[in-house]
Amino acid sequence: MAKLDIPKSDAIVVGSGPNGLAAAIRLAQKGWQVTVLEQAPVAGGGVRSAELTLPGFIHDICSSVYPMAACSPFFRSLPLSEHGVEWVIPPTALAHPFDDGSAAVLYNSLSETVAALGEDGAAYQNVVGDLLPRWPAFFSDVLAVPRFPQHPFIMAGFGWHAMRSARSLAAAAFKTERARGLFAGLAGHSMLPLEKLATSAVAITLAAAAHAAGWPFVKGGAQQFTNGLVAYLKKLGGRVITNCRVESLEDLPQARATLLDVTPRQLLKIAAEKLPAGYQKQLEAYRYGVGAFKVDWALAGPVPWRAPQCRTAGTLHLGATLKEICASERAPALGQVPEKPYVLFAQPSVFDPSRAPLGKHTAWGYCHVPHGYTGDPKDVTNKIEMQVERFAPGFRDLILARAVMTPVELEEHNPNLVGGDIGGGSPDLGQLFLRPTPSRHRTPVRGVYLCSSSTPPGPGVHGMCGYYAAEAALKDAR
Repeated sequence: MAKLDIPKSDAIVVGSGPNGLAAAIRLAQKGWQVTVLEQAPVAGGGVRSAELTLPGFIHDICSSVYPMAACSPFFRSLPLSEHGVEWVIPPTALAHPFDDGSAAVLYNSLSETVAALGEDGAAYQNVVGDLLPRWPAFFSDVLAVPRFPQHPFIMAGFGWHAMRSARSLAAAAFKTERARGLFAGLAGHSMLPLEKLATSAVAITLAAAAHAAGWPFVKGGAQQFTNGLVAYLKKLGGRVITNCRVESLEDLPQARATLLDVTPRQLLKIAAEKLPAGYQKQLEAYRYGVGAFKVDWALAGPVPWRAPQCRTAGTLHLGATLKEICASERAPALGQVPEKPYVLFAQPSVFDPSRAPLGKHTAWGYCHVPHGYTGDPKDVTNKIEMQVERFAPGFRDLILARAVMTPVELEEHNPNLVGGDIGGGSPDLGQLFLRPTPSRHRTPVRGVYLCSSSTPPGPGVHGMCGYYAAEAALKDAR
């Protein structure tokens, strides 16, 4: 097989998602000549934007809200503002509406959140607030490879609550349905049944991120974040080549290191001839999680939320009570689509008018469905829109156009989203810390590394999977 025509490089990175670009930047910072290869026409992987519905309406194709990017030890160290990245931080990180027209609110301010939770404020302070005085230290340990924590006392306090299931902690720590529902919605980002151990960790981490840095969008769309990373990489001497599909390691010229921003399924295909049988079996046993089903909307006006607090929030969790959200998140794992799905919803154009024509708006929502779901997309779309309508009567009257992405279509857009799994593999305790195998970023093939979210520290747009893969390559080279 003829090798791809790629300039001589110290390192080749396959895949230009945030982890691939983070790996490339880290190596380039150390003086390596780096080339990034991307099969799509545009760099970005899961961090891209496009006019999915109508001209002039900019939608984020996959990821959109970036609390972990804003808290990432590596991304925070980069001069991205010099390369066009501008954060838009809504005044309220999250609103969680209820059927009575009220809403629980996760404010950017810890003190406001504690006050708004009333009798549950002290419990929230105990679970989340005590992590905030040294939040950079907290996130440096949370977003690390498995190791003894550098800040053991902070992590001991976190771990005491984090190892519990979200359902048990919410029921034990909080007295009101408002606080329990708010916590359950945060834990729903785990894409696991909330009865699973350690689902509280996701809720606590996301809440802490809101008070540390907010839950920001990128002005102009997610693509601007990718563009900023690419611009900085190029300033360091790196290259990005798009429309370049890598079918096998044999396609690539020799380099000091090859880093693959892919999941185990793609690694098996790309490197099959070089991988030992035992390692292949480990990769074949890797478990992917439930799928995402996403709808983007072009709207004639702002969403008519009943609860006023929802109008100042960038993100909303639609599912009301702890009981309802638990039922919704349990269903996909059982191969079912919930009747009332827990919907993650965002309204970026309320805070970033550049995303839509004057007076118009964009919004998106997604719910969790069974892995690889191939059922009727109209049915799931209707269920999602009914959940929005439940808390914002008249929403459907504002829809000018919609774009639907099923789990199958998400994978077609980005092969790393296997079966619609946006986390690179199930983040349950069995494979969170040693994903995808105990060797983590290193593979048995000399000089070949895995740098996707299928490696520690796992899902999220934080770039740390790529950073640690690059560090492994640098250490091995020394």
